[in-house]
Amino acid sequence: MTATELRDYLIAEGALEQFVEEWRRGVVPLRRAHGYRIDAAWTIPEERRFVWLLSLDVEPAAWEARNDAYYADPVRESLDPDPARLIESQRRALVRPVDF
Repeated sequence: MTATELRDYLIAEGALEQFVEEWRRGVVPLRRAHGYRIDAAWTIPEERRFVWLLSLDVEPAAWEARNDAYYADPVRESLDPDPARLIESQRRALVRPVDF
């Protein structure tokens, strides 16, 4: 089974491109090293938003434990610069596909 999470971030004024670059350099390779797939990512510049989908081959019930392990990784803890400092607010939700 695959679990997929939608993340929607409001980024600090004037920092959207900086966030994207730091996310690309630091977060993406580390997520991949932990077995995640980055399915898609978008910016909504006029709203200062960054939205992305990431997936992992686990049951949805195991998602949070794997996410906690990612954040506990010493490489993640020492990420510098840490793009998370540019996030003003965020929404996260596990999503399920809809057949159509």
